[in-house]
Amino acid sequence: MEFRQAVLQDLKQLKLMYRKVIRNMDENQISIWDDIYPCEFLEDDIRNHRLWLMLERAEPVSAFALCDRDVGENRVEWEKRSVKALYMDRFGVSPEDGGRGIGGRMLVKAKTEAKALGAEYLRLFVVDINRPAIGFYEKHGFTKAKGVYDMAIDEELTLREYGYEIKL
Repeated sequence: MEFRQAVLQDLKQLKLMYRKVIRNMDENQISIWDDIYPCEFLEDDIRNHRLWLMLERAEPVSAFALCDRDVGENRVEWEKRSVKALYMDRFGVSPEDGGRGIGGRMLVKAKTEAKALGAEYLRLFVVDINRPAIGFYEKHGFTKAKGVYDMAIDEELTLREYGYEIKL
C-alpha cells in the first residue's frame, strides 16, 4: 500500500471512493454525508495540501483531511484548549476494504502527520448516530470532549456532533 498526499489527478477516483462510503453509510441508516459533503470539499483539500490518501492497486482505499480549524472547535471543552491541534475531517475507508485494519493504519498516519506539523492533539467531530465511528475512535484511544456541537445544516436538519481528541 502507498500512503501520500493527494494530488488533483486523484480527485476523480477519490470522489468514487467517497460515493461508495456514502452509499454504505446510507444502507446502514447513517445518512449524514451526501453529494455535497464530503465530495465538494476534496478539491479544496487537495489544493491546500491537507488531504492524505492510501492507495492499493493504484486506487484509493482510504483518505482524510487535516485542518487547522473546525467550525465546532469552540463548542466543546477540550482537555487543553490553547495548544496547537489539527482536526481530522472527511475520514473514510472504502467499504470494499473494511475489516482489514486500514482504518487503524490511517489513524496512525494521521497522528504522525499531525505531530510532524507541530500539533499536540489530533481532534475530530463525529455525529451522534454514527455509532460505528464512535466505537472505532474510542477503541483507538480517542477521548470524548465535554459538550456537544449542534451543527445546523439547514432549517430541517441539525447534526449533533461529539468532539474527540487524542494527545500526540
